[in-house]
Amino acid sequence: MAWTREQMCERAAKEFKSGMYANLGIGMPTLVANYIPKEVQVTLHSENGMLGMGPYPLKGKEDPDLINAGKETISELPHSAYFDSATSFAMVRGGHIDLTILGALQVSQEGDLANWMVPGKMVKGMGGAMDLVAGVKKIVVLMEHTVKGAPKILKECTLPLTGKRVVDMIITELGVLEIENGKMILAELGEGVTVEDVKANTEATFEIQLR
Repeated sequence: MAWTREQMCERAAKEFKSGMYANLGIGMPTLVANYIPKEVQVTLHSENGMLGMGPYPLKGKEDPDLINAGKETISELPHSAYFDSATSFAMVRGGHIDLTILGALQVSQEGDLANWMVPGKMVKGMGGAMDLVAGVKKIVVLMEHTVKGAPKILKECTLPLTGKRVVDMIITELGVLEIENGKMILAELGEGVTVEDVKANTEATFEIQLR
């Protein structure tokens, strides 16, 4: 057993605190917005120039001009603000975003992140990932623990890096790993998961401090 994708997103949503400005990466991280508790007031930021993103629109209510950085249609809120991408990236680089949740291809035990390119495959570009990991206060990775049975949490990343020692937390179907001062710590286990399950699917070395 392990956490479902929904449970992973629900766990990631617990990292939000009222008053935060947050950015959600492409893929599974965008789904985390569906699990933010109603009593927690978070303002979502998108690199393409929007602050205060609303939920996915109902079918037939889509506005093709309202999209997030992943080109998915979204809705606006009464307090939504729009600006050019230069201003949007100035917010990121200036340290004004509190939390970002990103996907990853690999994470090292010291918190290095690789999430933008697999050599030999066509990619559209880096996007905002490098700016996010350099400028945002807390970096959470939300991803599957393995790919085709191979670990994604490694002693050292083998793919081109997005940033070095930038990841603070990893949430997978097997649990939660935190990284503090270059040291990886197993902090939580997924539903029905054992420490041995995590060890068997993780190349990186980690300490165990279950909470």
